[in-house]
Amino acid sequence: MLSLRNAARHWTWTRLASFAFTLLAVAFLGLMLGLFVWQSLPAWKHAGLGYITGKTWYFRQQEFGALAMIYGTFVVSAVALLLAAPVGVGAALFTAEVLPNRWRLPVKAAVELLAGVPSVVYGLLGILFLRNWVYDGLESFDLLSGDTLLTAGILLAVMILPTVMTLSDDALRAVPATQRRAARGLGLTRAETAILVGFAQSWRGMLTALLLALGRALGETIAVFLVVGRRDNALPESFYSIPPLVEAGQTLTSKLGGSETNIAYGDPLHWAAIVGLALFLLSIVAGISWAGARLMRRKEECDAPLA
Repeated sequence: MLSLRNAARHWTWTRLASFAFTLLAVAFLGLMLGLFVWQSLPAWKHAGLGYITGKTWYFRQQEFGALAMIYGTFVVSAVALLLAAPVGVGAALFTAEVLPNRWRLPVKAAVELLAGVPSVVYGLLGILFLRNWVYDGLESFDLLSGDTLLTAGILLAVMILPTVMTLSDDALRAVPATQRRAARGLGLTRAETAILVGFAQSWRGMLTALLLALGRALGETIAVFLVVGRRDNALPESFYSIPPLVEAGQTLTSKLGGSETNIAYGDPLHWAAIVGLALFLLSIVAGISWAGARLMRRKEECDAPLA
């Protein structure tokens, strides 16, 4: 009888509601995943593995090869992460280790305001300013226009900067202040303390911040759509060459956000190919999010005090 009372006390209305909404979210995700798999099956049956490795996408000839879009997606996201990571982590080190507390929150809030700007506004700013700057700055490459993979990557770097900076700052602030004082008492300078104590113990949290930022970069649509150029089959001869960065390209999100999605709805095979792109993108973002969650859980387990 006592155990039943404890169980009833444990399952409060708040816990029941939280559990129910969690199940609803998981069920919705599972339903969406199942729907994507079911509707994309014709494309997988038609093209097989060539759907991922194929280099050409001509829907009128029923050729569906998504490799160029996958390449564009990862290039744009990699450029964004390479630009945002040092700036965001450096800003987090500055706010967490250097700034006084009375200035830390205003500076952090100012950076977080960037996350509240709508994506379409970033895209319009990219059209008005960024692509012109890229075109003028890379004039020696004889660009056709400023709509390039590099332009989309730079724009995404600004958009994911608040995620990198905020979560990295939280990871640094989670390191106990007593350890910093102990390090300073042993004769370490402020810079040595920040690197050897703060950074050394918060790198998992920073890596989680980068993974979450990468997930957002992979899924961004409107801003990338407006500045990437949207040129199909823009696959370079070498994946390690630099010139393709300053050419127009296509990403998974820019294809899904374009007019071809409406055109495809009347053709079952074409529609299946479009849904397959959404399935592939969902799988990548889900995998990155899962990796970030696992890394954060491992960090919490390492930080937990010993019994």
